[in-house]
Formats: sequence, C-alpha cells, structure tokens
Amino acid sequence: MSKIVSINRKSEFRRAYARGRSYVSPTLVTYVFRNRSKTKKLGITTSKKIGKAVQRNRARRVIKEAYRLIYDRIVPGYNLVFVARGKTPFVKMGVVQKDMIFHLRKAGILL
Repeated sequence: MSKIVSINRKSEFRRAYARGRSYVSPTLVTYVFRNRSKTKKLGITTSKKIGKAVQRNRARRVIKEAYRLIYDRIVPGYNLVFVARGKTPFVKMGVVQKDMIFHLRKAGILL
C-alpha cells in the first residue's frame, strides 16, 4: 500500500464540489472527481455542524480508517472528497465503510 495523498488546496475541494458527482447517505457524502494524474487523492471535510472538536476529529479518523481499508480496491486517477454528516462521529467505522463502498461502487471506481 502506498502513501495516502491528501487534497490540501481549497481550489481542489471547490472543483470537486462544483464538478464532481455526489453520493449521499446518512453518515457520509462522497464527491468523486476525475483528476489528470494517476494518483488517488483524499479530502475530508467536517463542519462545525458535526459538533465540537472531539466529534469532528473522531469523524475524520473514522472516515480515514474506512478509506485506508479499501484503498487498494479504488481505481487510480480520482479525487475523492468525503464530507462527514451529523451521525458520522457516533457510528462504528464499519457503517461508514459500508456507505463508502456503496458510493464508490455506484460511481464505478471500486474494483
């Protein structure tokens, strides 16, 4: 498994929100946007609506771990932005992983 590459620039997040395909579930929103390189890039967003810092950090950890476990099955060449929802910090990682797999299958980028 190679290193997970993060999306850091605001412009990349905005591009994914504006032109990417979105998939919604109670625990997660997924934006999928094709990039020009052969890398997989990950962006995670948690707003203050999620809760205080502890809940936001837990939501990020849960999303990142679910992504790490399915990383090898994802087709390269896409930027993926995951947005935490209100339920995310309070559910087990397996629930988030199941929703993530469902979204990526629907997008056609999961092997």
